[in-house]
Amino acid sequence: PGEWVLKGVSFHVYPKQTVAFVGATGSGKSTILNLICRNYDIQKGQILIDGVDIRHIKIASLRSHFGQMLQDVFLFAGDIRSNIVLRSDNVTDEDVWQACRYVNADGFIKKLEGGLDETVREQGNNFSAGQRQLLSFARTILHKPSVMILDEATANIDTETEVLIQDSLEKMKNIGTMLIVAHRLSTVKNADQIVVLKEGEITEKGTHDELITRQGDYYRLVKNQLELSA
Repeated sequence: PGEWVLKGVSFHVYPKQTVAFVGATGSGKSTILNLICRNYDIQKGQILIDGVDIRHIKIASLRSHFGQMLQDVFLFAGDIRSNIVLRSDNVTDEDVWQACRYVNADGFIKKLEGGLDETVREQGNNFSAGQRQLLSFARTILHKPSVMILDEATANIDTETEVLIQDSLEKMKNIGTMLIVAHRLSTVKNADQIVVLKEGEITEKGTHDELITRQGDYYRLVKNQLELSA
């Protein structure tokens, strides 16, 4: 109580840019993404999209322009097709396959006996974490969002799937604006802008190379991660 989660946070994201938010757990990264989607509203300041305060936009309309890919992928009991298409009408199987190819999900789906008709159990627990994530990517791509949000979407995947996912992310940059929260350096280093947060405040902004040269908080985060993985 009485403690602000975010303090004096201000930044611009331009169309088709990829912006990554990094920092220690509890620094406010996911809070920023939740506020942009209006999962809860800000108490001070403004969030503007194309100059319009998001509190003046109907929540359903606002969220229809976002595609969210989270660490815990939600899959429901049914089949692969219905989990990708959701409630969209007039979507052909070719549209679905095209989305799957784009994000490298087609490889494992083609190996399944049922293909797009393969059964998905509750929570998708008959698929690996990486496969579930690729399905969530395909779902997002199919619905062509203006803004894609990845919140620790690469946290629970194996090394082999990570290669597929990194390739998918590079291609997805061409679709729309991308906002990323991730601890993995490989996920954020190619971002157009990296915003470094510490205890709810922005300490640095810049590209990977710029921030490494400054040898500040981002440099220390990268150095620690490389030492841990060594």
